[in-house]
Amino acid sequence: MIKYEETSTEKPKCPHCEKEITKILSHQVESTFGKRYVYFCEVCKKVLGVSHRKGFWMG
Repeated sequence: MIKYEETSTEKPKCPHCEKEITKILSHQVESTFGKRYVYFCEVCKKVLGVSHRKGFWMG
């Protein structure tokens, strides 16, 4: 089992440039259904992940 622990003393590092992540930038991407966002590193601008936010009518 993996345990969950919240911390405010440790900061994650970007997997690309190895700098501490203090701010994550996002950019909305055009999509037919809902809204999609690309999250990227403030320093090197490489993508950290993509998400999908459903509209209220999609559940």
